Amino acid sequence: MRDYELIFIIHPDLDDTASNDVLEKVKGWITEAGGSVNKVDPWGKRKLAYPIRKQNSGQYFLLNIQIAPSFVTELERNLRFQEPVMRFMVTSIEE
Repeated sequence: MRDYELIFIIHPDLDDTASNDVLEKVKGWITEAGGSVNKVDPWGKRKLAYPIRKQNSGQYFLLNIQIAPSFVTELERNLRFQEPVMRFMVTSIEE
């Protein structure tokens, strides 16, 4: 298992219930793969540096996770197919 940071931006017009559903879905993928979610940090709605899908803002979430390196590509593929997720980035935390 390796430590990673996952940050993703979801559509700004989603209500709290819908955004929590997306968050729970992402956390479910991680735990189903044998990983763990160590910290969830919702940053809230923020202005984007440039428009994405004709939107000027988005809801940001930062997750500190532990997953196997082989699962990173599958996690990225799952995030890519989620309609509310506008952008995401997974980075390794080196110790």
